[in-house]
Amino acid sequence: MPIKIFIDPGHNPKTNAGAEGFGFTEQDITYDIGNILYDLLKGDYRFEVMISRKSKDEVIATNQSTSLINRVEQANKFDADYFLSIHCNANENQNINGSEIYVYNRYTQAYYLAEIILKEITENLKTKNNGVKINKSFYVLRKTKMPALLIELAYITNYEDLKKLTANGFDFAFSIYLGLLSYFDLQKL
Repeated sequence: MPIKIFIDPGHNPKTNAGAEGFGFTEQDITYDIGNILYDLLKGDYRFEVMISRKSKDEVIATNQSTSLINRVEQANKFDADYFLSIHCNANENQNINGSEIYVYNRYTQAYYLAEIILKEITENLKTKNNGVKINKSFYVLRKTKMPALLIELAYITNYEDLKKLTANGFDFAFSIYLGLLSYFDLQKL
């Protein structure tokens, strides 16, 4: 039976495009990387995959609140085994950089998967490892019925991180894929 993964490229065009940095918007980067991850998993018979945004221009719901509700409802209806929300971080201080992953609780399936995925991202992309963090306020972590990760790939507001986000999208997606393979003790095809 395939492992069901729900990919949620964070944010929306128009209603909430997310963070901005150096002329780039989070929703565009998360869509590109999420879509690459979708294709990687779709090409691996051991996974069944669904993605929340089917195109870069797709707007999910009319505001941030209904958008989050819609994404969680899609994942719960799909009966996903794991929920991966893809994001770019931002900070007013352009020197802040690195990758981190948020989960709802420590020492859970989501937490252990997050540790492995974060290790893959930071080793392969040479981003700073900011750790796995607990956040009980993120809607997508609170309301999903399955283990959920909110993956902050890197900082869109840090020029070096942004260069990696825009030039190495495949490497970010492939690192998440490798993390999933490692977590499930699967070999690369």
